[in-house]
Amino acid sequence: MARIIENESGKRRLIKMSSDDIISIVKEYQRHVKIRSSYDEIRSQLEDCVIFVPEDV
Repeated sequence: MARIIENESGKRRLIKMSSDDIISIVKEYQRHVKIRSSYDEIRSQLEDCVIFVPEDV
């Protein structure tokens, strides 16, 4: 499970992910872009999809 770590300066938060989280994201990425060939096609495809990472509560 991912954990969000608050940044004391208030700018960006960090997300600490487990190995399972990373593998899940890579699998989802591969599922969405497996037939795309160019960088622009991949970016366009990924902009249209949502990938969720569960958070520890």
